[in-house]
Amino acid sequence: MKRTLLIVDDDLSILKLLNFILSKEYDIVVKNNGIEAFSWLEDGNMPELIISDLQMPYFDGQSFVKNVKISGFYRDIPVILLSAAHDLDTQVSAMPFKVDAHIHKPFNPTALKTAINQVLQVYESSNI
Repeated sequence: MKRTLLIVDDDLSILKLLNFILSKEYDIVVKNNGIEAFSWLEDGNMPELIISDLQMPYFDGQSFVKNVKISGFYRDIPVILLSAAHDLDTQVSAMPFKVDAHIHKPFNPTALKTAINQVLQVYESSNI
């Protein structure tokens, strides 16, 4: 059975690209913003990993991830931020919560897959 990844991004081309490069290995759920993504989680869904854009309308990536991380139910879901923000490293280091990885857009698909595998391995080994 494939593991489920929740991908949150308002850019349709990024959603299509991520679905294309990841759907052979994972079940992909795509949401256009943090509101849709959090609603999906609240419906009882639990992905193995969240990939979220940082800059989105209607509940941006930082607000979405903050709400995931302060939640008792979802805080252990690993998160990878994917963003074109020129100061992504600075923004991530200033966040009051931990993200498991962050990757700049445009991204190398192989590097993204490697990051996903590493984050999932760390998560699995910490839950043994």
